Amino acid sequence: MAKRKPPAPVTEDDAALFREAIGEVRRFEAPPPEPARPRPAPRPRMREIDEALALQQSRQAGWFEATIDAAEALAYRRDEVPEKVLKALKRGQYSIGGELDLHQMRAPEAERWLREFLAQSRAGGHACVRIIHGKGLRAAAGGSVLKALVDRMLRQRADVLAFASAPEAMGGTGAVLVLLARKRPGEQTPSAG
Repeated sequence: MAKRKPPAPVTEDDAALFREAIGEVRRFEAPPPEPARPRPAPRPRMREIDEALALQQSRQAGWFEATIDAAEALAYRRDEVPEKVLKALKRGQYSIGGELDLHQMRAPEAERWLREFLAQSRAGGHACVRIIHGKGLRAAAGGSVLKALVDRMLRQRADVLAFASAPEAMGGTGAVLVLLARKRPGEQTPSAG
């Protein structure tokens, strides 16, 4: 095999001729580094766990059979919610952002509707909603199955700050007013289960 000759060295004249042929050269700056990937939005894991636990408990035997007396007033507040907020809720002093009527529904259907309604209400920025569960006056056991269902579900939800039976003019012991926590920016709304 024949050996290749090394290339001839570039002379000063050749280099000057080359520079003249290509013209003025300008240096390009290095491109900026790619921006860091944005961090994923935080997931509300405790609420997801609460929701899963509530759903599991709701499907256990006996969940739908329990009742609450029709005349019994409901009231609940989280520890961090001041007593005066609950009192104002009982008097109906909050503007109602949405309403759900569970009359004539069976408990499993009412549970699905309630979960979906609360998720949509919170996503829509409603601070207070009314849920009409009725008094269960036609129930064979003499108590309200739906009222008991609403009471248990609302107590287990992380997004419910307080709830109370509505004033007489707003449904009395056949309805509850619910105060919801505000949705935090970037927080995902859980799908109804």
